[in-house]
Amino acid sequence: MALPVMLKAALPAVPGVNQLPGIKKTGGALPDLVLERNDVVVERAAVDRYAAVCGFPVRDVAPVPYLHMLAFPLHMQLMTDAAFPFPAIGSVHLENTIVQHRPVAIGERVSLSLRADNLRASTKGRAWDMNVTGTVGDEVVWESVSTYLRVGKGDREQGDPGMSLTAIEAKGPVWSLPDNLGRTYGAVSGDRNPIHLYPLTAKALGFPRHIAHGMWSKARCIAALENRLPDAVKVEVAFKKPIFLPGKAQFGAERTASGYDFTLVNPKSGAPHLLGRTSAP
Repeated sequence: MALPVMLKAALPAVPGVNQLPGIKKTGGALPDLVLERNDVVVERAAVDRYAAVCGFPVRDVAPVPYLHMLAFPLHMQLMTDAAFPFPAIGSVHLENTIVQHRPVAIGERVSLSLRADNLRASTKGRAWDMNVTGTVGDEVVWESVSTYLRVGKGDREQGDPGMSLTAIEAKGPVWSLPDNLGRTYGAVSGDRNPIHLYPLTAKALGFPRHIAHGMWSKARCIAALENRLPDAVKVEVAFKKPIFLPGKAQFGAERTASGYDFTLVNPKSGAPHLLGRTSAP
């Protein structure tokens, strides 16, 4: 996240400044905007750096969640637009669904488009979806939906409760997450939200220490399953409790009729950091 974008993301969260024209967020309707990045090359060096941070092997195709990195600038461009109703800083990435229709090869050119829709009441506040479509030529090869939450004034009776995913027992490996994980993942993803970088920057936003990116945890789980997944696959996750850095997380997966249920938990308490499942698109 470049500094000008970071400033645009942070200013609506600064008391006093957030009341200025052009910065104040209204909490109203989502803007009717479609943002695009066209003919983005899937570059070997960038894919390999991402793969190394997330635990994927070196291959001639991009990992399933990699195109989220290429779409991330569109997420930030939209959420820092003056017409967007909620501040980027403080909006919680609640859920993410990726559909890969086919693997995207190194060297291919991908065009990405993003739009926001489905603003709705949640049990914990207000939620909305950021929808991305990735195409190679006229072929849709990849899609994602990122659901974000603005906490406050939720409707516990009528609000959207979110995905219903199976909680399974984590019997797999325990991963050690280093103190600098948020910085290394931020360097390859462009997501340098202060809550992921240092204890001090995280404390300024209400966290006791910095936390791992949710999309890193999803990517790491997909990497653990990758050699068992088909080329065309849907991967859904709900992000639960944050993983504080440095820390440990235990992975688990169980075969289902349609794919896998998987989880990432605190190895001491068993509290879930992430619940997920894979299936056919």
